[in-house]
Order: sequence, then structure tokens, then C-alpha cells
Amino acid sequence: MMPFFLPLLLQAYDPEIEAVMNRSRQEKQQERAATAAASSASDARSDGKIPVPEKYAAPFQACLDAALESPEAGVAFAQKWRIDGGSFYARDCMGFAYTRAERWAPAIVAFEQAAEEAEREGEVAQSARLWAQAGNAALASGDAAKARQDFDAALARGMPDGLEKGEVHLDRARALVALGDADAARESIDFALAQAPQDPLAWLLSATLARRQGEMRLAQAHIARAVQLSPDDASVALEEGNIAILTDHEDIARAAWQRAVKIAPDAAAGKAAADNLSRLAPPAASAP
Repeated sequence: MMPFFLPLLLQAYDPEIEAVMNRSRQEKQQERAATAAASSASDARSDGKIPVPEKYAAPFQACLDAALESPEAGVAFAQKWRIDGGSFYARDCMGFAYTRAERWAPAIVAFEQAAEEAEREGEVAQSARLWAQAGNAALASGDAAKARQDFDAALARGMPDGLEKGEVHLDRARALVALGDADAARESIDFALAQAPQDPLAWLLSATLARRQGEMRLAQAHIARAVQLSPDDASVALEEGNIAILTDHEDIARAAWQRAVKIAPDAAAGKAAADNLSRLAPPAASAP
């Protein structure tokens, strides 16, 4: 194995995987917020989403629609609605609007204030969800310490077992990795894998952390699961190659990196894979 790959992978790859995961988390957050108002207080939801009471549902949806059209319009709508009695839902929408504009500092404040107001009103489940949203905004802003605090606040509200709790643990693990606390990150990732086993990002982050810690058998097993769940993700393919080259499987690494380039040639993961391929020796010619 060529020794230059070790520093290359440890230094060049991590920001790319973080960018992919940040984007995915933001998209999920926006999707949850945009669909939350579709339910009423009497709904028996099977997907675990928290219903919005009927008196808030229509204006909440209108506020979200305004934010989707224009973040500035969403903020203006939320500010007026808050004065008119929009409760924590108005602050929730305000945080969503700021997130759309990638204005992370005010988004954190809006979500944290919404979480506190929700708890004062006895809506502990809503409070937990809002603390988690604040944590994601903090993570996107680069403030991992604040993110960890907000994720801890969400989990302290007693979130029920399931996908949402698993994803909070996964996001908490990302904050812990950024803070350099790999052991605590592993604990949160393991919990996330148990709670959200169908999330390929959980297996991807677990594989990456295992690679960093030199646990290559675990890294191989978990990246294989990520590939199974998300075979067309360039970041998954890139990490598959990273792990393969470090375990003396150059043929697998080459194929994985080639797949990453094919999937997303202009994305960071595709470009990193192309760079890695350029450092490999040409494949040996087959004997006649």
C-alpha cells in the first residue's frame, strides 16, 4: 500500500463528508418543517411527527410557504404572527426562515426561544424537537460546543425511542467529533445505529470514525452497510475507497473512487475521489 494515502485521507476527506451531512440534515429539517402543519391536534400519526394544533396549522403553513418563497418574507410573517399570538410556532417558523437564508446565529436564537416557550406551555415533545433544530443550526454555523448543548437539551426532554431520537444522537455525535471527543461520539453513534438503522449517514459517519480510530474491521462492516443503503451516494463511495486502500484492497478502492467520480464529478466527494485515483499506479496489464 502507498503510504502517502494515510495523511491524504485523514486530512482531506473529513470536511467533505461534513458538508454532505450538513446538507442532508438541513434538507431533512426543512422537509419536516414544511410538512408539519399538515396534521391537526386530533391526528393519530403513524410516522412519529408531532401534530400542530388546528388553530395554528393554517398560519404556520402560510408562514412556512412565505419562508420557502423568500426567507425575508418568512421572517416578516413570523414576526407579525408572534405579536398576534402565534406562540412558539411563530418562532419555529422564524428559525426555519433564517435557516433558509443560512443565517445561523438568529436561527439558533429563534429555535432556542421557541423551545423554551414550548416547554413553558407544557409542550415538552415540541420543546425537544426545537432544541434539536437549534443544535443543527449551531452545527451548521460551526459552533460544535453550542450544538452539543442543544442536542443534550433535546435528549433531556425525554424523546421517545425511534428515528428522530436516533438522528439527534447522530447529530450529537457529529458535534462530539468536531470537539475531539471520539469516545463519546462512538457512544452516540452506536445509539443512533440502534434507533435509526435505515439511515445511511449513520453508517457512513460510524465507518469514518472507526477509520480515524484505526478500527478497520468495524469501518469495513459499516461502510458496507452504508453502500447497501445508499449505493448512489458519492460520499459513501469515496469513503468506501478510503477504507479499502487502507486495508490493502486497491482494486476495491479504485472501483469505489471511480464510482464516486461517475456519480458526482463536480462535487467535493467526486473531486477528492478523482484526486485519489490520480495517485494510484496504473492497473497492471493482464497477461495475453
